[in-house]
Amino acid sequence: MSPAPSTTRLPPRWTWNSLRLRTMLAILAWVALGIGGIWFSATRLFAKHVEAQYHEELEVHIVELAGLVQVGGDGRLSLIRPLSDPRYLMPLSGFYWQVNIDGGPSLRSASMTRGKLDEGVAHSAHILHHVESGPTGPAITYGMVRREPNGRLVHYVIATDQKLLDTTIGAFTRELLVWLGILAATLVGTGFAVVTFGLRPLDRLARAISRLRGGDSDSLRGRYPSEIAPLVEDLNAFIVHNSKSVERGRVEASNLAHALRTPLAVMIDEAERLALRPEAREAAHVFLDQARLMAQHIEFRLARASFAAAGGLPGAVSKIPDVLPRIISAMQRLHPDVAFKIEGDVNDAATLPVDPVDLTELLSNLLDNAGKWANDTVTITVTGETPCEIMILDDGPGLSPEQMMQACEVGMRFDEATPGFGLGLAIARDIAHSYGLDLTLRARPDGKHGLCAHVSQQSA
Repeated sequence: MSPAPSTTRLPPRWTWNSLRLRTMLAILAWVALGIGGIWFSATRLFAKHVEAQYHEELEVHIVELAGLVQVGGDGRLSLIRPLSDPRYLMPLSGFYWQVNIDGGPSLRSASMTRGKLDEGVAHSAHILHHVESGPTGPAITYGMVRREPNGRLVHYVIATDQKLLDTTIGAFTRELLVWLGILAATLVGTGFAVVTFGLRPLDRLARAISRLRGGDSDSLRGRYPSEIAPLVEDLNAFIVHNSKSVERGRVEASNLAHALRTPLAVMIDEAERLALRPEAREAAHVFLDQARLMAQHIEFRLARASFAAAGGLPGAVSKIPDVLPRIISAMQRLHPDVAFKIEGDVNDAATLPVDPVDLTELLSNLLDNAGKWANDTVTITVTGETPCEIMILDDGPGLSPEQMMQACEVGMRFDEATPGFGLGLAIARDIAHSYGLDLTLRARPDGKHGLCAHVSQQSA
């Protein structure tokens, strides 16, 4: 009897961490912004045009009114004929005019059966407008003044109810909201359909990966769209290659461990014995420190090779006071004619988010390069805490800007007579970048001859 196939449980589709929900929220946000932008701009534009139309119409009417009004010799006002707009004849129609003469009676439109307009609006020869109180509420009021030959001032005022303008704009806004609501619903529905049907192949891929992780399959199976098919093919090829590489790595790690651990243990044992002799104690301690450092390197590399298939080693933090003195001690032995000095006090909290072994390799390469080129002194400065910054300054000849740009290239050597293979700075740069650090080479900030290597956290 064959075993029942294992069931694959997919994660919930509409969770805060799901691609569907994120995409749908993005669609909703853009629809809201788009519809809101259309509504705002359309209503503003419509209101602007309607207001401009009203204002232009009132300006024409007040000019027409000024041409139709006659002032008699006794100061009485009369109208040659009614204005061309019949709304000024309809009682309380919302369109009104009024003419006043200093010290004389006023003349009003037939539509203004009650109330009056503020003649104070008309105080200039230019047409000016305000929102004033009219016979039937707030009104857009235009006014101007003209001087008669006898010196008396005639005030011309014309107005229309603000509510007429507001009613026109409101009707447009309500109808626009209905159509924009229909458009928004259509866009959201379309977006939901695209998200639902467009992401179904990812569900199939998730089920295939789940079967692969559960041991029910040795590869990703199924038919996928052309956008995903190359990824599936590459993943299948990577699975095969990774399986073979892991197996080879484990074999090589085991062989390397067997080949190095025993001789290294013998070297450490001999160094410990030499340390018991007074005449060889100092050299034995140096030899012992370096042998232990080699053992640490070997164990770290073997562990990295052994557990690479499990996702790599977790990140670590290096305390500079624990790492730097051992490196300086080794560099002092390697370059006895150069003084390696730490400038200032190193804060006990000074750390970098780098594994201690990798940081040792990074700083060793930088200090070794500085020791090769320095005349007398290499200065190390550590500033800050977490993360700190490290500057290594030598008093050598320094580099030109062009050489600084090339110095970290693999195999780059500016003096063939100087020992080395041109890999130190390249390795240091790669280690720094792998941990999100910046390694920059520049002239010394104090203006003296030499080179400054600066290690710091990459800026966001």
